[in-house]
Amino acid sequence: MTNVEHRVGEPQRTSGPSATTASEKTAASEKRNAMARRAALAGGVGTLIEYYDFAVYGFLAVTIAPLFFPSDSSGASILATLAVFGVAYVARPLGGIFFGRLGDRRGRRSALVLTVVSMGIACGLVGLLPTHSSVGVLAPVLLVIIRLAQGFSAGGEVGGAATYIAESAPHRRRGFFGSFTPIGSTLGFAVAAAVVGLVALATTDDQMESWGWRIPFLLSLPLAVLCLRVRMKLEDTPEFAEMAEKEEVAKSPLLDVVARNPLAVLRVVGVAIAMNGSGYVGLTYFSVYLINDLGFSKDAVYWTSAISIALACATFPISGMLTDRWGRKPVLVGGYLGYVVLALPAFMIMGATSSILVIGIVYFVYMVLNGVVQVPAFPLFTELFPRTIRYTGVSLGFNIGTIAAGGTAPYVAAQLVESTGSAMSPAYWVMGVCAIGLLTVATIRETGRKELPA
Repeated sequence: MTNVEHRVGEPQRTSGPSATTASEKTAASEKRNAMARRAALAGGVGTLIEYYDFAVYGFLAVTIAPLFFPSDSSGASILATLAVFGVAYVARPLGGIFFGRLGDRRGRRSALVLTVVSMGIACGLVGLLPTHSSVGVLAPVLLVIIRLAQGFSAGGEVGGAATYIAESAPHRRRGFFGSFTPIGSTLGFAVAAAVVGLVALATTDDQMESWGWRIPFLLSLPLAVLCLRVRMKLEDTPEFAEMAEKEEVAKSPLLDVVARNPLAVLRVVGVAIAMNGSGYVGLTYFSVYLINDLGFSKDAVYWTSAISIALACATFPISGMLTDRWGRKPVLVGGYLGYVVLALPAFMIMGATSSILVIGIVYFVYMVLNGVVQVPAFPLFTELFPRTIRYTGVSLGFNIGTIAAGGTAPYVAAQLVESTGSAMSPAYWVMGVCAIGLLTVATIRETGRKELPA
């Protein structure tokens, strides 16, 4: 028997380069998955804290409205407070451009570290502000300035987190790992609702209006320190490292985005309009509607919001796995159609029931749909841009869409109810923005099964 022969039934032994290559591939795959898990955790936790900072304002809108915008009409005070909520979004594209340039030229990690620090400081400052009774009109002026600073910081967070996670994840699991970005941003609202609920539970109404409302804002400072520690331990993404090594870094990412990828930006804008215009009605307006218009107690609404949003977030990874399996477009279309069908019944049920349990179920279903809409969107955004301008492109398009229909959504919803007298009218806003999403998705080719464009 020659050396190359082997006994029947005895497995051939592999040795040499092929065995080494298989082992190296396995090790590389494990390393990539470990990196993806770290990236998802750091991105999700950071986004959670950023959006906690941003969401606290929305949940405390009813409490701080008379403190900063005193008026004989509670509706006018609420509208002014929600308008300031929307003002913060004006600065988001500027923040997206600034942090996008930093992320595309100096590294994703550097930008993500700076966003969480600046956001935490801005939110903490809101908790230190004097009210209208102390300094008059200066109080709302300072509030607007700090909200603009918050918006500027938040403008660089989601685009950066989505880019960092997408560039760190295996391409066939970008949807699953990418789901941690919307989990973080949405769960930030749940944590904010829970913290506000705890403070409201521990204080009387007078104490809450006097000093209790400051506590949730001030808590953002230690939370920002926690997130900073997590993000400081990160390495930059392999994509950026390779890009820097090959000296492919763009000199002017913004000009490159506008000149070479304007259609990609517009597509991100359209999807972001649908995602934020529908999502922020649930995340921010529902609490105002339930307390101010339907008369539910603040404590009940805060806890219902926190539990419903948190439970809905648990379903987001499922949407991520579905989008990896079926593609981004089918899942997005399913989410939009779900909102078109269920938005009006959701508002009808909330307006007709006195049961907080029923409210919680409706809230939960609404936010599950929000995950179906959000989760495919973030990996899709990153798949529309080459790596040299990815952070800038995603941030610019997303923030423009957020201005158009995110920060304005709670104000528009409240104004629609005020002007029409119909509590159902915000449902038509939700349907309208989802129609924009459907039209936008129709212009996009499926990107979910491809590598990120280099």
